[in-house]
Amino acid sequence: MRKMNDRQYCVLGLGIFGSTVAKTLSSYDCEVLAIDKDMTCVERLADDVTQAVQCDITNKEQLRAVGVADCDVAIVGTGSHLEDSVMAIINLKELGVPYVVAKAKNKRYMQIFQKVGADRVVRPEKEYGKQLGKSLLSRNIFDMIDIDANYSIVELKVPKEWVGKSLKEIDARSRFGINVIGLRNQSSDDLKMNIDVDYHFQEDDHIVLVTDMETIADSRNHLLDE
Repeated sequence: MRKMNDRQYCVLGLGIFGSTVAKTLSSYDCEVLAIDKDMTCVERLADDVTQAVQCDITNKEQLRAVGVADCDVAIVGTGSHLEDSVMAIINLKELGVPYVVAKAKNKRYMQIFQKVGADRVVRPEKEYGKQLGKSLLSRNIFDMIDIDANYSIVELKVPKEWVGKSLKEIDARSRFGINVIGLRNQSSDDLKMNIDVDYHFQEDDHIVLVTDMETIADSRNHLLDE
């Protein structure tokens, strides 16, 4: 099985979204080809990625010439430019790129991108807004990642009533309907994914858990005590 950083990625459109994706992938030692028709954007990212090139993403032959066909994953970041994004997605698929992710600015664009072949369509503003809204349910929530429409992975400050008790004593799954999968102690900031059931929680601990949002939102479970 290939490791994540063995994959070759290309990012088409180097605005804020595309640049952030490209830099993030590069920070994990991934091979990243960054593409934009604006040379200023290309030059701005040149030192942060494997290769940054000026190219018309609506021109299949130009994309072929810069090596897009060799990429495993392509990210189309020109979500507000419908025609450019559509042509880019079609070109990528015709060049044989296995997995294409496209950014869309609204639901209609999302539907169009899916119809022309995008494997995944994201709406960053909506998705982040939804995630932020959930996290603001309590100042005890430090991070949150949605798994699907119902369940999320949440990092939050250990509830006061858990301090000094072990995971076995708390019996979180039975009492609260949650699965604790990780622990982060703020003195070291290390995340541990295998928790000893006899470990006694400390006041500055954060717990990482999988749960549904109804459980998180229900303050009666004491997970969000202030």
